[in-house]
Amino acid sequence: MAYPVPENETERNEVVRSYRIMDTQPELAFDEIGELAAQICGCPVSYVSFIEEDRFWFKSKYGIDESMHGCPREIAFCSVTVCGADLVIAPDLVEDERFRDFPFVVNEPHFRFYCAMPLVTPEGFSIGTVCVMDFEPRVLSVEQQESLRRLAHQLVGLLEHRRRMIELDEAMAELDRAHRALADEKARSDDLLHRILPESVADELKRNGRVAPRFFQSATVLLCDVKGFTTFTRQAEPASLIDLLDRYFAAFDDAIAENGLEKVKTIGDAYLAVGGVPRLDRNHAVRACLTGLALLRICEGIRKERQKLRLPHFELRIGIHSGPLIAGVVGRRRFTYDIWGDAVNTAATMEAAGEAGRINVSETVHHHVEAYFEFTGRGSITGKDGSAMAMYFLDRLKPEFAADPDGSTPNARLVDRLRLDVAASSLQGQVS
Repeated sequence: MAYPVPENETERNEVVRSYRIMDTQPELAFDEIGELAAQICGCPVSYVSFIEEDRFWFKSKYGIDESMHGCPREIAFCSVTVCGADLVIAPDLVEDERFRDFPFVVNEPHFRFYCAMPLVTPEGFSIGTVCVMDFEPRVLSVEQQESLRRLAHQLVGLLEHRRRMIELDEAMAELDRAHRALADEKARSDDLLHRILPESVADELKRNGRVAPRFFQSATVLLCDVKGFTTFTRQAEPASLIDLLDRYFAAFDDAIAENGLEKVKTIGDAYLAVGGVPRLDRNHAVRACLTGLALLRICEGIRKERQKLRLPHFELRIGIHSGPLIAGVVGRRRFTYDIWGDAVNTAATMEAAGEAGRINVSETVHHHVEAYFEFTGRGSITGKDGSAMAMYFLDRLKPEFAADPDGSTPNARLVDRLRLDVAASSLQGQVS
């Protein structure tokens, strides 16, 4: 059975889809308007419907079986109504040539009266109807007809409001997604910044856009490098060399963090760290020495593993010195936290004057930590200013502070003492 089609059918279908009304759940406002239409017109049947492509679908219905959700467009009375823009009335369907052959007139339930007003959008597209029907012929008064028109206008207003709310919800959802993406990006940026800079320094940079350089009266610098690295680079493939160096330095990073020091940077095969900066710590010299022992343990573990496979390994020289220094952030595009001062230069001197597999410390470090460690005196070395600097090899922890026979790992007694000192330092900082 053929059915009439509006001239703008393609565009009309697009408009129907833009309201996203088809196959949606029942909504009270539509149900109430449909029932109100039946009451005003004194009809036992009413509905609000929409037509898309070849589908006729009820959004709300009154006096119609609950199991019925629509019908093919070709047998729907409203396929005629959506071709116009005003009320369509059939006082007696049996006498109306437009409808008398429709299945619902000829067969059950034998409808006799039909009146519907198209739902015309502000752009002029008829996308659905509000309809009343009866099983007997009927005539509507002018007031009833006008009421049906007004209800259709109310439904179009409801559709417009509904569409705006959907668009607003989607815009809010998109804004939420954008906010989450921005928050995720900020979290990644903050995480990267905290990986590059000490936490307090990163926070200051985010807060102020810059980091003021600070003078530290006492800090401990640890510098280590690989003995014979230049010769090693000539013999090793670049990829394997970088992988091996990364393995060492990644383990060094863990040891540095575990002992409360801050990694400053790596320069080729050299690794620079500092204790007591930027967080004040009265035991920075002890922590630096414990870190030095930890680095030697790491190197020894890798040496044993690689020797079994007849592979080359690194030998580390470590220099440690305590003294005043300046710390701050340099650069604008690539931030770098760095330290400067004689303490850095002296630590470099200690490292250069050391031996592979040993920790060479200055007299200042020896003075600060001699209560916990055993040393071997080495005499003096002449500094850049011509003065003599005493040096010591840090051999091991004293037995009463060691958790292992080699004296390379602190026991609970020393760890607890350091923890208490940190708490006391924090309390003192809060008071001052």
